Amino acid sequence: MYFLGIETSCDETAAAVFTDDLTVLSNVVASQTDLHSRFGGVVPEIAARAHLRNLLPVIDEALVRANVRLADIGCVAVHNTPGLVGALLVGVSGAKMLALSLGVPLIGVNHVAGHIFACRLAAGRDIFPCVGLVVSGGHTALFRNTDPVTMDFLGGTRDDAAGEAFDKVGAILGLGFPGGPAVEREAKTGNPKAFAFPRSFLDDARLEFSFSGLKTAVLYACHGQDVSRATPPPAGQKRADLAASFQEAVVDVLAGKCKHAMRQTGLKRLAVGGGVSANTRLRERLAAMCAKEGAELFIPPMSLCTDNAAMAALAVEKWRRGEFAPPDLDAEPSFL
Repeated sequence: MYFLGIETSCDETAAAVFTDDLTVLSNVVASQTDLHSRFGGVVPEIAARAHLRNLLPVIDEALVRANVRLADIGCVAVHNTPGLVGALLVGVSGAKMLALSLGVPLIGVNHVAGHIFACRLAAGRDIFPCVGLVVSGGHTALFRNTDPVTMDFLGGTRDDAAGEAFDKVGAILGLGFPGGPAVEREAKTGNPKAFAFPRSFLDDARLEFSFSGLKTAVLYACHGQDVSRATPPPAGQKRADLAASFQEAVVDVLAGKCKHAMRQTGLKRLAVGGGVSANTRLRERLAAMCAKEGAELFIPPMSLCTDNAAMAALAVEKWRRGEFAPPDLDAEPSFL
């Protein structure tokens, strides 16, 4: 059976076609980066309006690439939580309209659970139970994933998400938006030990994160105490060192907390999803940590790290359980 997946939780308009055996036939993403870059972050109203323009063309392109007719779709899946409420409403409204007009079931999918399920798609085999880390611009959280659908929250960030910290540090250093890939590129020629930035809660057994203080430390290391008229530093070794030292601090904390989570749960599988999981240094550190702990590491390819609709294939698991959404399915900006 053919499924249509829809994703509009933040600033990517995406649609995918997949089957009940988890074969992804197409995965189309329309990025809004150019729309938001001059603001240094995602503007919710702009994101929602762009979804309105892009959704139907993206769905049409996904069907064309999959060589599947709309009439062949047997189920419509949509990420309805969490995310920007205006953006979510566009996808949810579109999915409800399609499911009703086609006379097929509708399934609501948790976007965060979908990020972990992307690891299952990439692995091509069962990865549950596992510890799940979702690390992105909006989320930094650890879960005990008993199965593809069941998630028990273990701990998350008290303030900034890791991806948000990357964006803010990218702005401080004048590297542009999105900050994640820009900071990573800059860090390649930097010394990760040049600045002793804080690693909040690193040695604390609590599975909590905090990146706000780290962001502030970068700001003061860059400009000193008088930041009222600060301008981004010029290209050079100091800027590269700042980027590398910041990145290393984030990676230290993420890897350390994943280790704590596996030891506390007794699980020997770690699944990592979200945009920050595309960071090469994080992948290296997690691989080394898991090897030392005797654990399996699952991270999807780059195309499945950032927001996309293929990870809505989690709907197949809910379809098998008969967990269909009601006609009045709503957008839920928060799920915790």
